[in-house]
Amino acid sequence: MKNAKLYINSAFEIVTGYKRNEVYLQNPRILQSGLHDKQFYHKLWETISIEGSWSGEIWNKRKNGELFLEWLTISEVKDSEGINQGYIGVFSDITDRKKAEDELRKLAHYDALTGVPNRHSFTERFSNLLEISQQFKQNLALLFLDLDRFKQINDSLGHEAGDKLLIEVAGRLQDLIKNKDVIARLGGDEFVIILSNIKHQREAFHISKRIIESLTKAFYIEGNEVYITTSIGISFFPNDGNSSEVLLKKADKAMYMSKLNGRNQFEIYHEGFSHSDKSQINMAAQLRNALKDKELFLLYQPLLNAKNGKIEGIEAHCHWNNVLKSDELLLLAEETGLLFPISNWILNQASEDIKHIHLAGFSGIKSSFNISPLHFNQESFVKDVIFAIENSNIPARFIEIELTEGAIMPQASYAKSKLMELKKLGVKLTVDGFGAGYTSLSYLNRFPIDKLKIDKSFIQNIGKYEDDASIVEAIIHLGKHLHLSVAADGVDSEKQFKHLKNLGCDIMQGNYISPPLTIQELMELLNEWDPSQIL
Repeated sequence: MKNAKLYINSAFEIVTGYKRNEVYLQNPRILQSGLHDKQFYHKLWETISIEGSWSGEIWNKRKNGELFLEWLTISEVKDSEGINQGYIGVFSDITDRKKAEDELRKLAHYDALTGVPNRHSFTERFSNLLEISQQFKQNLALLFLDLDRFKQINDSLGHEAGDKLLIEVAGRLQDLIKNKDVIARLGGDEFVIILSNIKHQREAFHISKRIIESLTKAFYIEGNEVYITTSIGISFFPNDGNSSEVLLKKADKAMYMSKLNGRNQFEIYHEGFSHSDKSQINMAAQLRNALKDKELFLLYQPLLNAKNGKIEGIEAHCHWNNVLKSDELLLLAEETGLLFPISNWILNQASEDIKHIHLAGFSGIKSSFNISPLHFNQESFVKDVIFAIENSNIPARFIEIELTEGAIMPQASYAKSKLMELKKLGVKLTVDGFGAGYTSLSYLNRFPIDKLKIDKSFIQNIGKYEDDASIVEAIIHLGKHLHLSVAADGVDSEKQFKHLKNLGCDIMQGNYISPPLTIQELMELLNEWDPSQIL
């Protein structure tokens, strides 16, 4: 090969950025990226010496310092006598192709929106972790998360804002879990977390509490202060099953029960849930018939003015032949699509009843009722309230709407405008269950609120735990400072009543004053009531 020449083609110049005269007779090391160690190159040349050629992926560096991936084939050139005369290297730049392959691989295994593993990847990894757990007799927990009332975010702020919220949620979840654990998005607003090799179920409870706490803090989406909560269901390996399908199904059922029990909490799976599913279906069908057959009715619990002992209001609770408690009934209605007709029935019936109470001579009494966040966030809600007021022909100031912090905080700006509309009508507004919800108190100044109703859990423990008593006292002082009326729900004993009265609580409600009554029983109580008997 005496006439052999060193040849560099134009494609080499285009890919590497080097001109021919810059690399002529230069050592190929000028292209080395620095990503491969000496062992890599040693094996490369060892293969060429044994087999006569080598092919594979290799990272090299362009003249401008940019790294690129190439598919390189180096072949040894020998003369007729088998003596080495040199080498021929042929390569192609596969950087873009490799990026495309990586992107496709990512799309196949990761959620395009949030960047966490998707359902396909979750299924594979869960199966692998179960095999490891079985082999080494390790325990494992599966957490199934569903954001509460996420649809309200999409409906009020738009799907783009909803997507941004999901990205933020995924980020907070990733911050909470360890490298050995797995987080995935199954779709929509559903996430799952696998906690591998746990020593005790308490570990799952602890992380669930941290997740709930983290997600209750404000999100800032497109200039809006947004709040969201989550319901979590938990299943355990090997207690609840040994396959991914069974454990996922049971965690899903537990999550559903956490929603029915009030949301923003976690539930662990137990066998009673299977029976609950069937009962729930039957109960939903019966509730639909109950609404149609007018079997629903209202019970009223008096609200006492603690200063003068007079009954100044009543709170309406919907009941159904003593089948379910009022809260349970509304949760079932929400899950079965009956919430809006039932809520509107409550609005109209309570307004009609207060009219009759006024006509009977008790014209100063107000009627209050709880409003579901789903109903409150309907565009027609204010119109529904106006219809009930006008239809019963009562002044709006005798209607008091109770909303939880969970109803007004998820879309604070949207809620504020709706509350302002109600306020202009003359409707009174109460924050129910105050103290047990969101940590941000900024909304108290921003929203046109008239009253704070302390969460009954604090009232029940007021004589047992010093911390609860301190919280109650702090809420009363806060209300006074902000010129808000403060009410206490769940006052069931004389001791609680006197303690709250001494703290300056304005309104009392509970069995110590009166249990919930039918409209007829209420009328009898109003006629017989003597304020001095309780003061």
